[in-house]
Amino acid sequence: MPPPVAPPALPLDAAAIHALAARSMFHLFSSISQGMFLVDRSGRIVWVNEGYKRFLPLLGFSSVDQFLGQMVEDVIPNTQMRQVLETGKPILIDLLTNKAGTFVVSRIPLHEEREGDAGYVLGDVIGAIGIVLFDHPETTLQPLISKFAMLQRDLDDARRELASQRANPLLQHSPDGQRRAKYTFASFIGSSPAAVDVKRHARRAAQSSSPVLLLGETGTGKELLAHAIHTASARASGPFVSLNIAAVPDTLLESEFFGFAPGAFTGADRKGREGKFKLADGGTLFLDEIGDMPMGLQAKLLRALQEGEIEPLGSNKLVPFDARVIAATSRDLAALVRDGRFREDLYYRLNVLPLRVPPLRERRGDIPALVEALSEDMALRSGDAPPELMPDALALLAAQHWRGNTRELRNVLEQLSMRSDMQRIDADEIKRVLAETGLEKIAAPEPIASSASGAGEAASLLRPLAEQIAELERRAIDAAMVSTGGNKLAASRLLGISRATLYDRMTTTG
Repeated sequence: MPPPVAPPALPLDAAAIHALAARSMFHLFSSISQGMFLVDRSGRIVWVNEGYKRFLPLLGFSSVDQFLGQMVEDVIPNTQMRQVLETGKPILIDLLTNKAGTFVVSRIPLHEEREGDAGYVLGDVIGAIGIVLFDHPETTLQPLISKFAMLQRDLDDARRELASQRANPLLQHSPDGQRRAKYTFASFIGSSPAAVDVKRHARRAAQSSSPVLLLGETGTGKELLAHAIHTASARASGPFVSLNIAAVPDTLLESEFFGFAPGAFTGADRKGREGKFKLADGGTLFLDEIGDMPMGLQAKLLRALQEGEIEPLGSNKLVPFDARVIAATSRDLAALVRDGRFREDLYYRLNVLPLRVPPLRERRGDIPALVEALSEDMALRSGDAPPELMPDALALLAAQHWRGNTRELRNVLEQLSMRSDMQRIDADEIKRVLAETGLEKIAAPEPIASSASGAGEAASLLRPLAEQIAELERRAIDAAMVSTGGNKLAASRLLGISRATLYDRMTTTG
């Protein structure tokens, strides 16, 4: 039996290891890139790899021999290789566009090695490497480009709305005591699909002057959205007047709505008083808990909305007004109409632009951001640093039902800050406080995916990027071909690429 062949010995000295590493890196770049070439110190092309040869026909060359020996700027339009040769500084990432297409490229100078006191040092530039990292970046890098563009848009929107909230005089306290809106759409915190959808519809409602009906459970942020709609509307410079119907006794509601003339009733002010409709003239009137309005007043409200005029108590004069009405309720108005406890004609008058504000349990993904915002607000009011909630504590909070929605969540956070001495809050502390608040059943957080599956997913990503991109392209092409029944022209249009590019991709990806 022949003796086993010993593996080749690895170099032991630093210089040999350095040379081996340099050769390995060169071969690695050559194999994983879309193409690579070398130029000497004068800028003359001296070598191209197999991958780069496919670009030669697009550059006007039928063979490698025609390409080699040419000055780089003469054959590759818009190249910056001359700058790399002159400065000795690399251009690691750049976009190159010429008649061959658009590419993500890298340009790296090559230096002569000299032996100095501290070992080998870089000497003069002796050439440069040009590497095509990606061709057709508009398709190969589309997921990355789209994600970056989305993040940039979100960041720009947040900065713009935050700046407008801080600088907008409409949101500041008016020196003349006029009522102003306090919030914008940036104040409605959340990026979940449910939150994004309600903000999108609310922005659309802000562009109209029709009545808006906000429907949702208590504590979901209906009043905040009413403020935001007013701030984003053409009436933003006008007053924002709100009236909680459930908080006013029935006997006083009519005078609150329409005002009263001097001496209208015993104890009335001698100068009279303007009602909320007149105070909101030129702006927005927000009627909270509209479902609690007594039937006797509903007919007068309907007439005011239809005619655009009111008659103060004790007066025979009609007073015109111009106010946009936003109503809100946590009750089922349609059921109240069926039961005869809410006028059907008023319901249709208010229900022009209905917006359902989702409860917190339908946007659990927003709870960490809400916890952070509420904690910061509480810290500003109290002057104390907010406690830090651990991941298991946030997961437990996200699992609860939250019948009181954001208002209940704030109450729990306030009790946490008052009852707990710890600066870092874990799930056990959350359970203790939830139990002390009277919550009978504490929901368990959703189970976290096993570490084994997470490790497997992570391992699948630890592959060469070019291999992963090729796999994604192959799957996209297969799906497009199936969808179009094998029609290559239709598939290329579906993928947003040319038919020639599709043929090339089908060839290279197999």
